[in-house]
Amino acid sequence: MPAILSGNALKIIAAITMFIDHMGMLLFPENMAFRIVGRLAFPIYAYMIAEGCKFTRNRLRYFLSLFLLGAVCQIVYLIVDGSTYFSILFTFSLSILMIYALDHAKTVKTPLSFLVFTAAVTGVWMLNRLFTIDYGFWGCMVPVWVSLLHRTKCDKLPGTVAMLGIGLLLLAMDSSRVQFYSLLALPLLMLYSGQRGKWRMKSFFYIFYPAHLVLLQAIAWLWA
Repeated sequence: MPAILSGNALKIIAAITMFIDHMGMLLFPENMAFRIVGRLAFPIYAYMIAEGCKFTRNRLRYFLSLFLLGAVCQIVYLIVDGSTYFSILFTFSLSILMIYALDHAKTVKTPLSFLVFTAAVTGVWMLNRLFTIDYGFWGCMVPVWVSLLHRTKCDKLPGTVAMLGIGLLLLAMDSSRVQFYSLLALPLLMLYSGQRGKWRMKSFFYIFYPAHLVLLQAIAWLWA
């Protein structure tokens, strides 16, 4: 397949399909077509999270950018409707921590480093038992599956996309049948060029997440 989609292009597709998904959830809950289209967003974002962990120059800043935005959004959710449901930003924050532990284990290759990675995965599993986190434990694990091949001889697009597929299958088997539609994102990711894209759009994607939720929630309140 030709590599024609940059990371930015894939994230734009993910943002659009996420908007459609949340529009269906808030405004048209009886119409499953919106939710099916929305299944494309999570796999793309999950793959890009793994890519971000691989290429970022500042790991702490990369983690904190996502985690702190998630914390701010969570405070807003709690104030507005009393929700303690942890958003996808926390899901991916936990994914990043596990990936960092995995990379350390693959680099150091000591029993202690692999024990730390095991402890990180176990900790995330326990958090998902205690709290309701978007996509659950297997959702947190999806980017980790992609990262298993990073910095190995098998670190090629077909292999990492296949690992993403394994993660998505485990997630779908643990959740609902509609989640199987997330596998439709795999052909799109096979078009990934491995390049970020010409424009710096990191701030836009961070702003888009809370902004689109505020917009849709406002429309839902007016709609009611």
